[in-house]
Amino acid sequence: MADAIDDELDLGSVVPPQRRTSKLGIVGAGAVGSTMAYAALMRGAARTVALLDVNKQKVEAEVLDLSHGIQFMSMAEVVGSDDVSVLADCDIVVFTAGAKQRPGQSRLDLAEATIALVRNVLPGIVEVAPNATYVMVTNPVDVVTYAALQISGLPPQQLFGSGTVLDSSRLRYLIARHTGVAVQNVHAYVAGEHGDSELPLWSSASIGSVPLLEWDGIGENGPLTREVRDAMAREVVESAYRIIEGKGATNYAIALAGSRIIEAVLKDEKRILPVSSLLTDYLGISDVCLSVPTIVGARGVAERLAVPMSSDELTGLRRSAEAVRSVARRFGF
Repeated sequence: MADAIDDELDLGSVVPPQRRTSKLGIVGAGAVGSTMAYAALMRGAARTVALLDVNKQKVEAEVLDLSHGIQFMSMAEVVGSDDVSVLADCDIVVFTAGAKQRPGQSRLDLAEATIALVRNVLPGIVEVAPNATYVMVTNPVDVVTYAALQISGLPPQQLFGSGTVLDSSRLRYLIARHTGVAVQNVHAYVAGEHGDSELPLWSSASIGSVPLLEWDGIGENGPLTREVRDAMAREVVESAYRIIEGKGATNYAIALAGSRIIEAVLKDEKRILPVSSLLTDYLGISDVCLSVPTIVGARGVAERLAVPMSSDELTGLRRSAEAVRSVARRFGF
Protein backbone atom coordinates (compact mmCIF):
# COMPACT_ATOMS: atom_id res chain seq x y z
CA MET A 1 0.00 0.00 0.00
CA ALA A 2 2.82 2.37 0.98
CA ASP A 3 4.65 1.49 -2.26
CA ALA A 4 1.53 2.37 -4.25
CA ILE A 5 1.26 5.75 -2.57
CA ASP A 6 4.95 6.47 -3.21
CA ASP A 7 4.51 5.49 -6.86
CA GLU A 8 1.45 7.68 -7.22
CA LEU A 9 3.13 10.72 -5.66
CA ASP A 10 6.52 9.95 -7.22
CA LEU A 11 8.18 11.40 -4.13
CA GLY A 12 11.63 10.39 -5.27
CA SER A 13 11.44 12.72 -8.25
CA VAL A 14 10.37 15.82 -6.32
CA VAL A 15 13.15 18.45 -6.55
CA PRO A 16 13.00 21.26 -4.01
CA PRO A 17 12.93 24.70 -5.63
CA GLN A 18 16.22 26.59 -5.70
CA ARG A 19 16.09 29.64 -3.45
CA ARG A 20 17.47 32.85 -4.91
CA THR A 21 20.15 34.21 -2.62
CA SER A 22 21.71 37.65 -2.66
CA LYS A 23 25.03 38.16 -4.44
CA LEU A 24 27.29 41.14 -3.88
CA GLY A 25 30.04 41.92 -6.36
CA ILE A 26 33.00 44.12 -5.51
CA VAL A 27 35.31 45.45 -8.22
CA GLY A 28 38.77 45.99 -6.80
CA ALA A 29 40.42 43.99 -4.00
CA GLY A 30 42.53 46.84 -2.67
CA ALA A 31 42.20 48.52 0.71
CA VAL A 32 38.64 49.75 0.12
CA GLY A 33 37.31 46.72 -1.75
CA SER A 34 38.64 44.09 0.64
CA THR A 35 37.52 46.06 3.72
CA MET A 36 34.08 46.52 2.19
CA ALA A 37 33.86 42.76 1.62
CA TYR A 38 34.80 42.23 5.27
CA ALA A 39 32.23 44.78 6.50
CA ALA A 40 29.47 43.27 4.35
CA LEU A 41 30.26 39.78 5.60
CA MET A 42 30.34 40.88 9.24
CA ARG A 43 26.93 42.55 8.83
CA GLY A 44 25.48 39.54 6.97
CA ALA A 45 24.57 41.77 4.04
CA ALA A 46 24.80 39.11 1.30
CA ARG A 47 24.93 35.32 0.96
CA THR A 48 27.67 35.46 -1.68
CA VAL A 49 30.46 38.03 -1.94
CA ALA A 50 32.37 38.02 -5.23
CA LEU A 51 35.61 39.95 -5.69
CA LEU A 52 37.04 40.96 -9.09
CA ASP A 53 40.59 42.27 -9.43
CA VAL A 54 43.17 42.32 -12.21
CA ASN A 55 45.74 41.00 -9.72
CA LYS A 56 44.84 37.33 -9.55
CA GLN A 57 47.22 36.47 -6.73
CA LYS A 58 45.96 39.34 -4.59
CA VAL A 59 42.26 38.61 -5.08
CA GLU A 60 42.71 34.89 -4.40
CA ALA A 61 44.62 35.70 -1.21
CA GLU A 62 41.88 38.06 -0.02
CA VAL A 63 39.22 35.41 -0.72
CA LEU A 64 41.16 32.81 1.25
CA ASP A 65 41.72 35.13 4.20
CA LEU A 66 38.05 36.16 4.34
CA SER A 67 36.84 32.57 3.91
CA HIS A 68 38.87 31.39 6.88
CA GLY A 69 36.76 33.65 9.11
CA ILE A 70 33.34 32.57 7.89
CA GLN A 71 32.87 30.48 11.04
CA PHE A 72 32.62 33.72 13.00
CA MET A 73 30.18 35.50 10.66
CA SER A 74 26.75 34.97 9.17
CA MET A 75 26.94 32.05 6.75
CA ALA A 76 28.24 33.17 3.37
CA GLU A 77 30.44 32.18 0.46
CA VAL A 78 33.38 34.27 -0.76
CA VAL A 79 34.66 33.91 -4.31
CA GLY A 80 37.10 35.90 -6.38
CA SER A 81 38.87 36.01 -9.72
CA ASP A 82 40.53 38.15 -12.34
CA ASP A 83 37.81 36.96 -14.74
CA VAL A 84 34.70 39.13 -15.00
CA SER A 85 32.46 36.04 -15.03
CA VAL A 86 32.86 35.87 -11.23
CA LEU A 87 30.33 38.72 -11.08
CA ALA A 88 27.69 36.95 -13.17
CA ASP A 89 24.13 37.50 -11.93
CA CYS A 90 25.12 39.82 -9.08
CA ASP A 91 22.28 41.69 -7.39
CA ILE A 92 24.52 44.63 -6.61
CA VAL A 93 28.00 45.58 -7.81
CA VAL A 94 30.17 48.05 -5.90
CA PHE A 95 32.97 49.59 -7.97
CA THR A 96 36.00 50.44 -5.79
CA ALA A 97 38.85 50.03 -8.29
CA GLY A 98 40.67 53.16 -9.36
CA ALA A 99 43.80 55.24 -9.19
CA LYS A 100 45.14 55.61 -5.65
CA GLN A 101 44.88 59.08 -4.14
CA ARG A 102 48.30 60.39 -3.10
CA PRO A 103 48.90 62.75 -0.15
CA GLY A 104 47.97 66.31 -1.15
CA GLN A 105 46.16 65.18 -4.29
CA SER A 106 42.53 66.25 -4.72
CA ARG A 107 39.85 63.75 -5.66
CA LEU A 108 39.29 65.57 -8.95
CA ASP A 109 42.96 65.05 -9.89
CA LEU A 110 42.22 61.33 -10.00
CA ALA A 111 39.57 61.65 -12.69
CA GLU A 112 41.50 60.85 -15.87
CA ALA A 113 43.04 57.54 -14.80
CA THR A 114 39.90 56.35 -13.06
CA ILE A 115 37.57 57.15 -15.97
CA ALA A 116 39.89 55.23 -18.31
CA LEU A 117 39.66 52.23 -15.98
CA VAL A 118 35.85 52.44 -15.82
CA ARG A 119 35.68 52.64 -19.62
CA ASN A 120 37.79 49.49 -19.89
CA VAL A 121 36.11 47.37 -17.21
CA LEU A 122 32.48 48.41 -16.70
CA PRO A 123 30.93 47.29 -20.04
CA GLY A 124 32.08 43.72 -19.48
CA ILE A 125 30.59 43.67 -15.99
CA VAL A 126 27.25 45.00 -17.22
CA GLU A 127 27.22 42.24 -19.82
CA VAL A 128 27.40 39.48 -17.17
CA ALA A 129 25.28 41.30 -14.55
CA PRO A 130 22.78 43.42 -16.53
CA ASN A 131 20.17 43.54 -13.77
CA ALA A 132 22.47 44.49 -10.91
CA THR A 133 22.32 47.80 -9.10
CA TYR A 134 25.67 49.56 -9.50
CA VAL A 135 27.28 51.71 -6.82
CA MET A 136 30.37 53.70 -7.77
CA VAL A 137 32.72 54.37 -4.87
CA THR A 138 35.87 55.28 -6.78
CA ASN A 139 36.94 58.92 -6.57
CA PRO A 140 36.18 61.48 -7.82
CA VAL A 141 32.87 59.71 -7.32
CA ASP A 142 30.53 62.33 -8.81
CA VAL A 143 32.45 62.68 -12.08
CA VAL A 144 33.08 58.93 -12.24
CA THR A 145 29.37 58.21 -11.68
CA TYR A 146 28.38 60.59 -14.47
CA ALA A 147 30.97 59.03 -16.79
CA ALA A 148 29.87 55.50 -15.84
CA LEU A 149 26.27 56.30 -16.77
CA GLN A 150 27.39 57.47 -20.21
CA ILE A 151 29.74 54.51 -20.71
CA SER A 152 27.33 51.81 -19.51
CA GLY A 153 24.06 53.15 -20.90
CA LEU A 154 22.35 52.05 -17.67
CA PRO A 155 19.32 54.02 -16.45
CA PRO A 156 20.06 56.65 -13.77
CA GLN A 157 18.19 54.80 -11.04
CA GLN A 158 20.29 51.65 -11.57
CA LEU A 159 23.72 53.26 -11.26
CA PHE A 160 24.68 55.83 -8.66
CA GLY A 161 27.59 56.83 -6.44
CA SER A 162 28.31 56.49 -2.72
CA GLY A 163 28.39 60.29 -2.68
CA THR A 164 28.46 62.02 0.70
CA VAL A 165 27.19 59.14 2.84
CA LEU A 166 30.62 59.01 4.50
CA ASP A 167 30.93 62.82 4.71
CA SER A 168 27.54 62.98 6.42
CA SER A 169 28.73 60.35 8.90
CA ARG A 170 31.84 62.42 9.60
CA LEU A 171 29.70 65.51 10.17
CA ARG A 172 27.34 63.69 12.53
CA TYR A 173 30.32 62.38 14.50
CA LEU A 174 31.70 65.91 14.95
CA ILE A 175 28.30 67.28 16.00
CA ALA A 176 27.84 64.43 18.48
CA ARG A 177 31.30 64.97 19.93
CA HIS A 178 30.67 68.70 20.41
CA THR A 179 27.17 68.39 21.87
CA GLY A 180 27.73 65.29 24.00
CA VAL A 181 24.81 63.32 22.55
CA ALA A 182 24.80 59.97 20.79
CA VAL A 183 25.65 60.17 17.11
CA GLN A 184 22.52 58.15 16.35
CA ASN A 185 20.44 61.12 17.56
CA VAL A 186 22.12 63.56 15.19
CA HIS A 187 20.43 64.06 11.82
CA ALA A 188 22.44 66.10 9.33
CA TYR A 189 23.43 65.77 5.70
CA VAL A 190 26.36 66.90 3.60
CA ALA A 191 25.28 67.65 0.03
CA GLY A 192 26.94 68.44 -3.29
CA GLU A 193 30.27 67.12 -4.49
CA HIS A 194 32.06 64.46 -2.49
CA GLY A 195 35.02 66.79 -2.25
CA ASP A 196 36.18 70.31 -1.63
CA SER A 197 32.95 72.09 -2.69
CA GLU A 198 30.60 69.97 -0.55
CA LEU A 199 28.43 71.72 2.03
CA PRO A 200 26.58 70.77 5.23
CA LEU A 201 22.83 71.40 5.15
CA TRP A 202 22.60 73.14 8.51
CA SER A 203 19.07 74.45 7.88
CA SER A 204 17.53 70.97 7.93
CA ALA A 205 19.82 69.42 10.58
CA SER A 206 18.50 68.43 13.98
CA ILE A 207 19.58 66.86 17.25
CA GLY A 208 16.78 64.66 18.49
CA SER A 209 13.79 66.77 17.54
CA VAL A 210 15.57 70.10 18.14
CA PRO A 211 16.60 72.06 15.03
CA LEU A 212 20.39 72.24 15.09
CA LEU A 213 20.44 76.02 14.61
CA GLU A 214 18.31 76.34 17.77
CA TRP A 215 20.51 74.05 19.89
CA ASP A 216 21.53 75.99 23.04
CA GLY A 217 23.97 73.44 24.37
CA ILE A 218 23.95 71.15 27.41
CA GLY A 219 26.12 71.69 30.48
CA GLU A 220 29.69 72.42 29.41
CA ASN A 221 28.87 71.76 25.77
CA GLY A 222 28.02 75.09 24.20
CA PRO A 223 25.82 75.94 21.22
CA LEU A 224 26.80 75.31 17.62
CA THR A 225 27.85 78.83 16.72
CA ARG A 226 28.73 79.90 13.18
CA GLU A 227 32.44 79.57 14.02
CA VAL A 228 31.95 76.04 15.37
CA ARG A 229 29.93 75.01 12.32
CA ASP A 230 32.50 76.43 9.91
CA ALA A 231 35.28 74.54 11.70
CA MET A 232 33.28 71.31 11.45
CA ALA A 233 32.67 71.82 7.74
CA ARG A 234 36.42 72.31 7.16
CA GLU A 235 37.27 69.21 9.17
CA VAL A 236 34.81 67.08 7.18
CA VAL A 237 36.53 68.12 3.94
CA GLU A 238 40.08 67.87 5.25
CA SER A 239 39.81 64.67 7.29
CA ALA A 240 40.24 62.38 4.27
CA TYR A 241 43.47 64.16 3.33
CA ARG A 242 44.76 63.76 6.90
CA ILE A 243 43.94 60.04 6.92
CA ILE A 244 45.59 59.48 3.54
CA GLU A 245 48.69 61.35 4.66
CA GLY A 246 48.90 59.29 7.83
CA LYS A 247 48.06 55.77 6.59
CA GLY A 248 47.90 55.91 2.80
CA ALA A 249 44.18 55.26 2.32
CA THR A 250 40.75 55.64 3.87
CA ASN A 251 39.12 52.24 4.11
CA TYR A 252 37.24 51.45 7.35
CA ALA A 253 34.63 54.21 7.39
CA ILE A 254 33.95 54.11 3.64
CA ALA A 255 33.57 50.32 3.86
CA LEU A 256 30.97 50.70 6.61
CA ALA A 257 29.21 53.45 4.67
CA GLY A 258 29.25 51.25 1.57
CA SER A 259 27.83 48.28 3.47
CA ARG A 260 24.97 50.51 4.61
CA ILE A 261 24.16 51.34 0.99
CA ILE A 262 24.43 47.65 0.06
CA GLU A 263 21.89 46.69 2.74
CA ALA A 264 19.52 49.47 1.69
CA VAL A 265 19.46 47.97 -1.82
CA LEU A 266 19.45 44.24 -1.01
CA LYS A 267 16.85 44.60 1.76
CA ASP A 268 14.78 47.21 -0.11
CA GLU A 269 14.93 49.43 2.95
CA LYS A 270 13.92 52.66 1.19
CA ARG A 271 16.45 54.39 3.39
CA ILE A 272 17.23 58.08 2.95
CA LEU A 273 20.91 58.42 2.07
CA PRO A 274 22.86 61.29 0.47
CA VAL A 275 24.05 59.31 -2.54
CA SER A 276 25.31 60.82 -5.78
CA SER A 277 22.90 60.41 -8.67
CA LEU A 278 21.99 62.13 -11.93
CA LEU A 279 19.87 65.16 -11.09
CA THR A 280 17.10 66.43 -13.32
CA ASP A 281 15.64 69.78 -12.28
CA TYR A 282 16.49 69.29 -8.61
CA LEU A 283 16.02 72.84 -7.29
CA GLY A 284 16.90 73.98 -10.79
CA ILE A 285 20.00 71.74 -11.09
CA SER A 286 20.23 69.25 -13.96
CA ASP A 287 22.65 67.04 -15.92
CA VAL A 288 25.17 66.49 -13.13
CA CYS A 289 25.72 63.80 -10.50
CA LEU A 290 25.59 65.27 -7.01
CA SER A 291 24.67 64.08 -3.54
CA VAL A 292 21.31 65.05 -2.09
CA PRO A 293 19.11 63.14 0.38
CA THR A 294 17.65 60.31 -1.69
CA ILE A 295 15.43 57.27 -1.09
CA VAL A 296 17.47 54.11 -1.80
CA GLY A 297 15.92 50.65 -2.21
CA ALA A 298 15.88 47.51 -4.32
CA ARG A 299 15.63 49.42 -7.59
CA GLY A 300 18.46 51.76 -6.70
CA VAL A 301 17.72 55.46 -6.37
CA ALA A 302 14.16 56.69 -6.20
CA GLU A 303 12.91 60.12 -5.19
CA ARG A 304 15.31 62.90 -4.24
CA LEU A 305 14.02 64.89 -1.29
CA ALA A 306 13.73 68.64 -1.79
CA VAL A 307 15.00 69.45 1.70
CA PRO A 308 14.70 73.04 2.97
CA MET A 309 17.81 75.08 2.19
CA SER A 310 18.88 78.61 2.99
CA SER A 311 19.76 80.88 0.07
CA ASP A 312 23.46 80.41 0.93
CA GLU A 313 23.10 76.63 0.90
CA LEU A 314 21.30 76.64 -2.44
CA THR A 315 23.99 78.91 -3.88
CA GLY A 316 26.65 76.55 -2.52
CA LEU A 317 24.92 73.54 -4.04
CA ARG A 318 24.77 75.23 -7.44
CA ARG A 319 28.43 76.20 -7.14
CA SER A 320 29.30 72.60 -6.32
CA ALA A 321 27.30 71.39 -9.34
CA GLU A 322 29.26 73.70 -11.63
CA ALA A 323 32.58 72.51 -10.18
CA VAL A 324 31.72 68.86 -10.90
CA ARG A 325 30.20 69.70 -14.30
CA SER A 326 33.32 71.57 -15.41
CA VAL A 327 35.55 68.57 -14.65
CA ALA A 328 33.18 66.24 -16.50
CA ARG A 329 33.36 68.53 -19.53
CA ARG A 330 37.15 68.44 -19.38
CA PHE A 331 36.96 64.70 -20.06
CA GLY A 332 34.38 64.95 -22.81
CA PHE A 333 31.22 64.22 -20.80
